[in-house]
Amino acid sequence: MTALADSFRRLIEATGPMPVLRYMGESNARYYASRDPLGSAGDFTTAPEISQMFGEMAGLWLADIWVRAGRPANAIYVELGPGRGTLAQDALRAMASQGLRPQVHLVEGSDALRKVQGGALSDAIFHDSFETVPGDRPLLLLANEFLDALPIRQLVMTTKGWRERMVGIEQDRFAFVSGPNPMEEAVHEKQRAADVDTVIEACPAAAALVEDLAQRLEVQGGAALLVDYGHTAPRIGSTLQAVKKHQKVDVFSSPGDMDLTAHVDFGTLNAIARREGVASSLTTQGAWLTAMGIGLRAQGLSTASPEHAGEIKAALDRLVGQDEMGELFKCMAMSARDWPRGAGFPEV
Repeated sequence: MTALADSFRRLIEATGPMPVLRYMGESNARYYASRDPLGSAGDFTTAPEISQMFGEMAGLWLADIWVRAGRPANAIYVELGPGRGTLAQDALRAMASQGLRPQVHLVEGSDALRKVQGGALSDAIFHDSFETVPGDRPLLLLANEFLDALPIRQLVMTTKGWRERMVGIEQDRFAFVSGPNPMEEAVHEKQRAADVDTVIEACPAAAALVEDLAQRLEVQGGAALLVDYGHTAPRIGSTLQAVKKHQKVDVFSSPGDMDLTAHVDFGTLNAIARREGVASSLTTQGAWLTAMGIGLRAQGLSTASPEHAGEIKAALDRLVGQDEMGELFKCMAMSARDWPRGAGFPEV
């Protein structure tokens, strides 16, 4: 049992069950603060680690918008949750090929990951949160697999009505339990008449971030690309999952020592962005990368390094394949009303 599990157990025994929101938030805060979770030696692998092509397409996407916006000299590159800095390195290299060399701002709360990122991007300026990123310059923002780790709130339908889903202790083990307070007001009218044990999710942190980002894009100008696994239409059911050593594990097995994630509700986030007035659109990762010309880039890399052609093809298939990341992962493009729209997305 992890140290955090012991702490949770004492807290629950003393004060009662805790919301899923708190369990996930505190678990991930401890998890990310202490390690580099990426790669074969870590717990999971993200698209930028699979192939340089992903970051290059993202960088070219931002550079294209910047060129069509008139090449503003003071635009800054911002990345949320930069991992090892791999995405930023590849994106910035692609941007430089188009004459774009922006100042780099990384939003990263983990000291362990900051050390890795600082080695890859020596001139980067670090921020604990998006709030301290400069508010007077156009934003060129990327966030890949950032939203899925933000803590979610779960509600569950019980025989007594809707309640918050909590983490308690049953038979000496962590278990999901229902909270004592009615939560009907937090449930959309169309979802209130549901079967017992129905679970619905919301991510207040993701909603607040997109709202803030949309408002800042309108004031500062710029564009943003958010990529993650999730869904574009409302759905029910728990998507909370845990990964350790590249394997799915029980969400209660080792809090603080595993990665807890949930599917991103892009449909809701897209509606929030549009409500704030920015242009916002959704597509799948496979469709976006294909539209950006990743197939041609793969051919070019294979021609230049024929000995790696098999690896390049495998990486391409993993990124765009419908049975791989291509369909599960979604892309959300946001841009200020007076800025160009991003390539590869449906018209708003």
